[in-house]
Amino acid sequence: MKQFDVVFDNLAEDDLFNIYVDVALNDSVERADRLFASLRRTCLKLKSLPLRGHVLPELLEVGVVEFREIRYKPYRIIYSVDASKVYVHCVLDGRRDVQTLLEERLLR
Repeated sequence: MKQFDVVFDNLAEDDLFNIYVDVALNDSVERADRLFASLRRTCLKLKSLPLRGHVLPELLEVGVVEFREIRYKPYRIIYSVDASKVYVHCVLDGRRDVQTLLEERLLR
């Protein structure tokens, strides 16, 4: 089975850092460590099955199909795939207004 490289762009790295800080400050460092590791592990699973996610419904409505998502708890991991790489673009809290966040980040 072909393995893809998983690449985190700067915004996705910032998202992971911000999630970590938020959980560490509002809950515990131990919980933040576990969540961070789980989110990264979920992203890295895309190495072997990059098309397992689905096209984002918010973008499908406007005809944009190149971005996909997988979920971990309330978090939505948004990514795209080319011939050999998976690009993780953002890790968003699904409880927030994802439509606005997507417009700001992906449709610039």
